Amino acid sequence: MDFNNLLMLAPLAGYTDLPFRSVVKKFGVDITVSEMISSHALVYANAKTQKMVEKSPQENPYSVQISGSKEDILKRAIDVLNPIDGIDIIDFNCGCPAPKVANHGNGSGLLKDLKHLVKLLTLIKDNTNKPYTSVKVRLGFDKKIPHEIAHALNDAPIDFAVVHGRTRSDGYKKDRIDYQSIQEMKQILKAPLIANGEITDAQKAKEVLDFTGANGVMIGRAALSSPWIFWQIKNNTTELPAVVKKELVLEHFDAMVDFYGPRGVVMFRKNLHAYAKGHSEASTFRTEVNAMTSVHTMRESIERFFDDSAVVSDLPLLVTLNKKSM
Repeated sequence: MDFNNLLMLAPLAGYTDLPFRSVVKKFGVDITVSEMISSHALVYANAKTQKMVEKSPQENPYSVQISGSKEDILKRAIDVLNPIDGIDIIDFNCGCPAPKVANHGNGSGLLKDLKHLVKLLTLIKDNTNKPYTSVKVRLGFDKKIPHEIAHALNDAPIDFAVVHGRTRSDGYKKDRIDYQSIQEMKQILKAPLIANGEITDAQKAKEVLDFTGANGVMIGRAALSSPWIFWQIKNNTTELPAVVKKELVLEHFDAMVDFYGPRGVVMFRKNLHAYAKGHSEASTFRTEVNAMTSVHTMRESIERFFDDSAVVSDLPLLVTLNKKSM
């Protein structure tokens, strides 16, 4: 992999499934990552979990993110993933702040026991047949320990690390983001470092890369309403690619229905909330779609709400959506 301004889509539970990743991939993101998958769920063959591992043909390279803290379960989870073709990276989550994860010693809870974290990362590398392994961390659990984490990761056989610039207790508070600590970790880490947190547009991405010296950035929430952010970063522009937003939303919706069946209608409500942001009458639209269960009704509603010229520019054509050239 080329660790030169690498762009990654962050794993976001309930959002970054195969249909959404397929849409974002068309805008130039380098690496897509599955939603976080519990190693316990992998071992016990949860049907939903098996579907979460699936990738689209466009997703190369593709990373599967797993979580856990028990060595025997984690090894068995790796054994489950080994026969699955198309996975290029096994990423280990050591940053999730959710109480149901962290309070049980998983996710960011592992930042309280760095020796155990390194042991688990070594176990993954020793047992996987995938080309790369990585880890995602925060700056600490309830206090910042960036130097300690960086030195610990130097003892782990990882190919790169993603660092979210907040502690677990900081949650997602904007004023708690700390790029200085990411910069300091970059100076210590032997492996490439990808910066994550509050990167909302191309200008911010450039500022973070320049300040931290990171090898790339990972973006999550900003991509939900602006999946073209990766194209903007690569082209160093604030302009929009030549895409009609309605066609983008329809492609995403159709992919959801193809992947999940009729259940995709209900699941797509939250995506429509993100896509409608900034549009007039967005509140009314969100209320309407929250009651929809019919594929036909939701598709008609999308076609009415999103104007044909909602997001369009005179930049060169980038993508083709719904088999129709924009």
